Amino acid sequence: MELDESIVALKALAQDTRLVLFRLLVQAGPEGLPVGELAARLHVPDSTLSAHLRVLRTAGLVRDERRGRVIQCHADYARMDALLAYLTENCCAGGGACAPVPVCKTLPSPGAQVHATLPRARQRR
Repeated sequence: MELDESIVALKALAQDTRLVLFRLLVQAGPEGLPVGELAARLHVPDSTLSAHLRVLRTAGLVRDERRGRVIQCHADYARMDALLAYLTENCCAGGGACAPVPVCKTLPSPGAQVHATLPRARQRR
């Protein structure tokens, strides 16, 4: 990943709703979540969710696919891993004190806690 791509991805995640949205998709695993469920979990209007998804899509962090009348959104794990690798590329200046960056290959466990909503003060109705 290049510097410009990293800046775009970090800018996309530097907003509370988009960060929560991206985390929900990461926690959902490869199957992802339908747009309607994302809107319900985040308590945001469809147009607002659409705008946030567009920013994440442009950054390459989210992709979606149409399944009949449903749009299913997925986190792009390869892009997320590339961003993490870029951020930790020269971790600890090669001194060996840091652990290597793990690559996201496993699904979240069924009992994993999902951060489903914004903090109460930030919820939109």
